[in-house]
Order: sequence, then structure tokens, then C-alpha cells
Amino acid sequence: MVSLTIDNKTVTIEDGTTILEAAASAGIKIPTLCYLKDLCEIGACRVCVVEIEGDAKLSAACNTGAEDGMVVYTNSRRVREARRINVELILSGHNNNCTSCVRGGNCSLQSLAEDLNIPEDPYDKKITSKEWSQDYPLIRDESKCVKCMRCISICETVQSLGVWDTRGSASRLTVDVASGESIDESVCVLCGQCVTHCPVGALSARDDTEKVFDALSDPDKIVIVQLAPAVRAAWGEGLGLSRDEATVGRMVAAVRALGADYVFDTNFSADLTIMEEGSELLQRLTGKEKRNWPMFTSCCPGWVSFVKSQYPDMLPNLSTAKSPQQMFGAAAKTWFAKRTNIDPAKIFCVSVMPCMAKKNECTLPNMSGTGTGQDVDVVITSRELARMLKACHINAQELEEEQFDDILGEGTGAAVIFGATGGVMEAALRSAYYLATGKNPEPDSFSAVRGMNGCREAAVDIDGTTVRAAVASGLANARELIEKIRSCEVEYDFIEIMACPGGCVGGGGQPIKDGCELGTERAPVLYGLDKNSKIRFSHENPSVLKAYEEFFEKPLSHKSHELLHTEHGVKKL
Repeated sequence: MVSLTIDNKTVTIEDGTTILEAAASAGIKIPTLCYLKDLCEIGACRVCVVEIEGDAKLSAACNTGAEDGMVVYTNSRRVREARRINVELILSGHNNNCTSCVRGGNCSLQSLAEDLNIPEDPYDKKITSKEWSQDYPLIRDESKCVKCMRCISICETVQSLGVWDTRGSASRLTVDVASGESIDESVCVLCGQCVTHCPVGALSARDDTEKVFDALSDPDKIVIVQLAPAVRAAWGEGLGLSRDEATVGRMVAAVRALGADYVFDTNFSADLTIMEEGSELLQRLTGKEKRNWPMFTSCCPGWVSFVKSQYPDMLPNLSTAKSPQQMFGAAAKTWFAKRTNIDPAKIFCVSVMPCMAKKNECTLPNMSGTGTGQDVDVVITSRELARMLKACHINAQELEEEQFDDILGEGTGAAVIFGATGGVMEAALRSAYYLATGKNPEPDSFSAVRGMNGCREAAVDIDGTTVRAAVASGLANARELIEKIRSCEVEYDFIEIMACPGGCVGGGGQPIKDGCELGTERAPVLYGLDKNSKIRFSHENPSVLKAYEEFFEKPLSHKSHELLHTEHGVKKL
């Protein structure tokens, strides 16, 4: 332990702690911009500078260790002036047209300028810009980049892809796609973690809200909206609602208030996914010597893209089941259309997702099996939903709770936990156990796969067969797991991977609170909904059972394979 004085307050902390952490432990806030704990601690922005008694130069609190006897001032006149100048210099190279920025009102640089009382920038503007495809789901505006290097750190350390790198030097230093590639030539999987960790509006998701507004105002279109499991855990954050106020019922009412003809739950197709994927797992287990092992889940399009670019030889390991989003689109434009006598060509399917990769997934050629164009027409993120509600002056707090529409709006507890890492695995094991034994396990029997840490594993007995399961979230963890499998260090039968740390609750399309990883707060919301669900097994979803009875016949039937499965571009063994 070491003791030091910070702003006349004695602070005792463990040796090796930074001044920034030591100050925080004493309730003293030091402003930051580029800092991300354990990921970006390079002091590039110089916003967190402090004065250490006896030192001629100011020091960055984020990467300067606290020492015994040190006397630190975090708010001296010298510190305030330095911070002000540093932020003014950053602003001189920043396009601060805040009124049209997606991060307006939720921007760390904007907050810093306000806190430091910088009403205008005294320096001449020197803003650089570069053309960027506005059709790509990930948008970069170089004129807003503050060169904090967070995107580089996140992509390299957490996702192991290294899509971003620096270009130029000194005053000409900027961030760009690595190796001089265009973004669509890169190995970007559209996880969106660079977007949620950018402190300003330099990175954002392509805005597709106008496509939805156009469809809502078109009298010839039947607009069907599906809401993903993880959205219900976060949708109210961008509207200032508490978790108690942001109920599922209010979420449904808010979307219906936008003018949607039908509001459905992706939980329905999550249960459908479990029926198909769980049956596929059992089928593989019975013919093990003929199959590629282990079997990977295929719900996360970021993870599927990662396999395609990094381990293409392992594509046959992916389950052929489409993601819940895509199964929903297929069911809506076939079974639902037939059931309600709606012309499927008139159906406009909108997905509200916690994910940016879904924007790309819905456009893939293998996601158009209904003969009416793409199965899902457009994807908007949780953030875009909040913007649409604000644009329509819908006060969600005052709305009465409403229910999802019938048949495609029915889900189970097993489906809702899809939004948290380990949820797909747990839901699949619940139903795989039933499909193999004819009886239900205790719903929480497989809770060993829960948790936010990077990798977890469990061995589950299903009718005398031990299924070795593993779960990983974050693509660096996924890479580590795959390398161990390839080197025969470990053996598994079934593996769930989510590209985003913590799963969809921490997805790249979720509301942003700079410096906070909210997945740990959102996941318990989903587990609470599961715990309180009347039905906690996918195979007991009445609507799913009705779908098989009336249309899909049975899991892995010819019709199911035609509409609910894909080979991911390869022929499976």
C-alpha cells in the first residue's frame, strides 16, 4: 500500500494504482477523453493532466503511477489552463457541428468543452476529411475524429482484428482503415464496438430511420416490426427512462405509436431457432464420425463473418440454422402471410436490433428464401429506435403498456436470454435435453454457462451422452478458443460465440454511455424476465408448435431447411 495526498485529502491505495484510479477511490473526478481502463491508457488527449508537487511538467493521471508521499493537485490554476488549451486544440481540428451529430447531447468532447467553459474555439480550424461510403453499415467521419485511439485499441485487443490503424504523423496523424484498405475490403465484422467506444461522433451506424418512416407512410405496405430480446433491456436508456419505467409493454406501445401495423417479438423466432439448432445438435451427436466438430452456434452475424474471414476451413462447423432475425422474416412472409391472407409482397419487415452486423446480414443473398425479396427489409438499432420516438414526440413514459400482436409475438424465458452471453447455449441445452429424453430438466440446470467473463465451459449429461459445451464472447476470446481446439488442447461438442463482449446486451447498436460497459446491468434484466416467464422452454412455445403443425411440419423438415437454414456459402460434410 502507498499513501499520497490528492487535493489535500490523504488517499491510501495499493501500489501500482494510477493517480486517476487513486483519485476516483477518494471521490475525486479527473476528466478524461481517450482513456479506457486496461485498453487505452496512453494519455494521448492530455485532458487528465494533474500537477505533482516538485515536478516541472504536468503528468497524465491515467498512466502515471501513484507513489508514496506524492502530493497531487487535480484542479490547480495551472491544470485548468492546460486542460482548457488541450481541449481547445482538439476542437480546432474537430467538426463541431453538434446539432446534426448523432452524438449531440451524448458526446464526451462536448461535455468537456462545457465543463471547461469554452463557448468558442480561439484557434483557426484545420479539419481533415475523407470520402466514405454512406451505404456501408459503419460510417466514419474523419472530420470528427479526435485521435483518441480507442477504436484501434478495442478492435485490436478485444476483437483481435486490427481493422483500424494510424496514418500520417505529427500534426497530420489520423486514424484510418489498416493497410490502406477500404472498409469493405477489410476484415471488419461490423460488431460496432469501435462505435460504442468512440467518445464523439466520428464513428456511427448507418442511419436507416428514413427507410422505416417511408414504409410507415406507404399505404400499400404492411409494416411488421420485430423487437430483439436485448433491446428490451436497453431501449429506455436513450429516452431517459429508468429500468422500472422501460417495460416490455411500454416498448411495444411506443413502437405501435410510430404506426406499425404489427409489433412482434423476436423471442418467437429465437424459440424457433432453438428447435432447429437443438435438433441439429442431436442429429450431429448421433452421427458424430461423419460430422465436423464441434458445432458452433450461428445466431451472431459478426461471429459468422469472423469465421468466414479468419477460419474459412471451419465454416462447416457452423450450425446451418439462420439467426432468429432471419427466421422471423422467413416466417412472417410465409406462414404469417398465409395465415392472415396478406400478400407477402406487401409485407415490409423491420427489425429493431442491438446490433450493427444485422444491417449487413439482412442484405445477404442467402437471406432471401421466401421469393419476395429479402426476408428482412431493414434493420434499425436500439439507438435509431430512440431517435425515431423522439422525432415523433412520443413520450414513452406516459404510454399505457400493451401486448405484442398474436402468433409471432409469443416467446419464452429461454428465448429472452438469447440477449446475454451463454443464453443461446442455455436455451438450446434445455430443449436438447427434452428432445432426447422426453422430459424437461430443471430450467436453471445449465446456469453454469452464465456470466460475463470471456470463456466458460460445462459438461452436460443428456440421456447418457455427455455434451461438452463452451461459451465465449468477444472475438479475441473466440480466437483463443478456436486456436485451442485446432491444437487439440480442448475438445467440445457445442460452442456458443457472441462477437460483442457480454453478448447482445453489449451490442454495437445499443445506447452509449461513454466509459460504461452496461452489459453487466442489462443481462440481469433478461434473466429476471426468464425467471418470471410462465413458459421457460422453447419447445413449449404454443406459437412455435402451431407453426410446425400448420406450416413447417417438424424441425429439420424439407420446408424448414428451405426457409430456416443456410449453408453459409459452403457445402456441409
